[in-house]
Amino acid sequence: MSFSKAFVRFNWITLVLIYLVVVAGSFVRITGSGMGCPDWPKCFGQWVPPSSADELPADYKETYSEGREKKVEKFSKFLNSLGMSETAEKLQNDPNVLKEEDFNPRKTWTEYVNRLFGFLAGDAMLIAFFWLLLIPKGTGSKKRKLLLLAGFNLVLMAIQAWFGSIVVATNLVPWTITVHMLLALVIIGLQLYLIRSVSPAMKGHLKLPKWTLYLLWVCFAITIYQMFLGTQVRESIDELTKMGYGRDDWTEQLGMPFYIHRSFSWLVLILLTAIAWMNERGEKLVMIRALYVVLALELVSGVLLAYANMPGLVQTAHLIFATILFGILTMGVIRAKTSPQIS
Repeated sequence: MSFSKAFVRFNWITLVLIYLVVVAGSFVRITGSGMGCPDWPKCFGQWVPPSSADELPADYKETYSEGREKKVEKFSKFLNSLGMSETAEKLQNDPNVLKEEDFNPRKTWTEYVNRLFGFLAGDAMLIAFFWLLLIPKGTGSKKRKLLLLAGFNLVLMAIQAWFGSIVVATNLVPWTITVHMLLALVIIGLQLYLIRSVSPAMKGHLKLPKWTLYLLWVCFAITIYQMFLGTQVRESIDELTKMGYGRDDWTEQLGMPFYIHRSFSWLVLILLTAIAWMNERGEKLVMIRALYVVLALELVSGVLLAYANMPGLVQTAHLIFATILFGILTMGVIRAKTSPQIS
């Protein structure tokens, strides 16, 4: 079964849009714009947000706080139905959940642009699904499998959008941000699998020595755990900042998650160095070289983030490199298999 170049390219564009949502989300976080729009999907009740506080009613804080209180109550009931009663209780008793911020047009438009990227990515996935649906019949079970994959990823994107409203309603409760991020990684992984299934250039297997493949899988698993740990470290830093701790005190206060995160970064470097060495002796695959370069950039941004007074865009860069690394590793483990001649 073959697909048109236009369809393949469109799926690559969709992947780029999904990545832009992640980048925009990171930028929202570093600028503190997560509550720039206190409601969802509209922003201050409008499809195009206001640029001045004069455009808002005098009691806008009370209005949106009441609306979010109802949504938090519904979400807490949902958590209770899943057996997460302790989490639901903490959420309902958290005094910061319903705290409203003053209107800030810069933060409002930053969050709005983030939502626009999410809207574009979701629409692109919807178009790709219907495009696939309209491809002529007679292609066998593969089309059905791809439709299920594209449909499932589209549902996940809808859930991601809904959960984005929960993140806003709970006033950026840390664990909701982590779930939001991890769900984005699942969507990226499934989109990459879809691209691998429809792109002729990606259909062939990467034939690797057995130990290279094993190490690649280990790096893949550690990278996923690293991204989870990274969100935990970031959440802890946010809390420490609220408590008045400066950058010099962060390392001491962060504890074990920070040290594990830092140590695993060097472990991935050692493993990828071994993979790169074996690659240069054998197949000289561009993918392995790209992995090594992206990891180096991620480590540099991580060092700057931890030890230099360079937060902000460095944090976004760190997330971008980590997500690209995840993407390359995902495509690698999807396509790779051992070769009898070189194992």
